[in-house]
Amino acid sequence: EVQLVESGGGLVQAGGSLRLSCAASGFTYDNDNYAIGWWRRAPGKAREGVSCISGKDGSTVYVDSAKGRFTISSDNAKSTVYLQMNSLKPEDTAVYYCAVTFRATMCYRDGMDYWGKGTLVTVSS
Repeated sequence: EVQLVESGGGLVQAGGSLRLSCAASGFTYDNDNYAIGWWRRAPGKAREGVSCISGKDGSTVYVDSAKGRFTISSDNAKSTVYLQMNSLKPEDTAVYYCAVTFRATMCYRDGMDYWGKGTLVTVSS
């Protein structure tokens, strides 16, 4: 069974940094037909895709608001995907979720197969 467990959330002041981790189990990285991404849901808002990394070629994508501030990376040996978040803003406050799809080599909104339970990030002004 595929499981994703997020960690690294917390309370940080605006301008600070956090690194989120997503520990994956139940599948191997030998088959590169997958993508893992980070999504977030802020209070009162719809879920939003933040960043994704392709298992096929390591290509990455970011939502415009995260470009230049967030970096997604993968350590296949540790079966972990990271999201380094710098220059955090109060509007980054949300529950951050990790998700994986085996149907494509890039994330897409309605195509994620498994989700973690999320980790809360709170950015104070």
